[in-house]
Amino acid sequence: MSQQQLDKILKIFERQNAPSTSGKPPSLKKSREVLDENGAKFKVPADVEMEPINVDGVDAEFLTAPGADAEKVVLYLHGGGYAIGSIKSHRYLMQNVSRASGARTLGINYALAPENPFPAAIEDAAKAYRWLLKQGIKANNIAIAGDSAGGGLTLATLLYLRDAGDPLPAAGVGISPWTDMTCSAESYTTRLEIDPMVLGNGLEKMADFYVGDTDKKDPLASPVFADMTGMPPLLIHVGGREVLYDDAITVYENAKKAGVDVELLDEPEMFHVWHAFAPMLEEAQEAVDKIGVYLRSKMG
Repeated sequence: MSQQQLDKILKIFERQNAPSTSGKPPSLKKSREVLDENGAKFKVPADVEMEPINVDGVDAEFLTAPGADAEKVVLYLHGGGYAIGSIKSHRYLMQNVSRASGARTLGINYALAPENPFPAAIEDAAKAYRWLLKQGIKANNIAIAGDSAGGGLTLATLLYLRDAGDPLPAAGVGISPWTDMTCSAESYTTRLEIDPMVLGNGLEKMADFYVGDTDKKDPLASPVFADMTGMPPLLIHVGGREVLYDDAITVYENAKKAGVDVELLDEPEMFHVWHAFAPMLEEAQEAVDKIGVYLRSKMG
């Protein structure tokens, strides 16, 4: 393991998490700006083609790395607690998935909470998937992937499509997926002190933003409570330093019990969505490459 690289990133988190001079948490508007700015610090390589498009009213962008097959697409759903995040914040990670998988990546700016609560994000994700089918992309040449809230949204979208009778994609990938809006699993407490990214009651606040008046145990809001029968092949990645650890493990175990073709990568020393730090951390690029190998084996 690249301990020096990991220690450097953990120090960055420590500085970012220091209390503000005002003593007040940043506003939602500020949090959105900061995540976009931080994500954009990792520059997209010049050889990646970026094509902004409109997907039935949803702002989206194709990212195509050299050699990517135009007939294969990874629909990527960004993280950010359903309330922050965008194509801009996740552009580097999305192009990296394209490069690793040999497929185009389609990122979307799905509707954010609290302005657009559950199930708006699922409806936008399903709309994007159905749009791809209308463009002539075959279901077995599409995968859906996402990180954090986007990982939970990936699972929720697959459940939604399954229940609606849509042809299902080749696979789903959840990176550090947030799958429990009740925030009640043991790891939310036992791993709080070692999680450098997810702090205090921030998740509970975002869960309230997202679910609104909906039951937090609704399977589409919290896939940890869903019947996973009939889901397409799944890959779950999680780090040992995550308060969301149990979210990922429980979904994996539930899928396995339901007979789903599911794989798990459990990295004990890694933090929430470490994949996004590929320019700084060897393990991050290795994890993205593993996703690429997995998707190449499932698509087409």
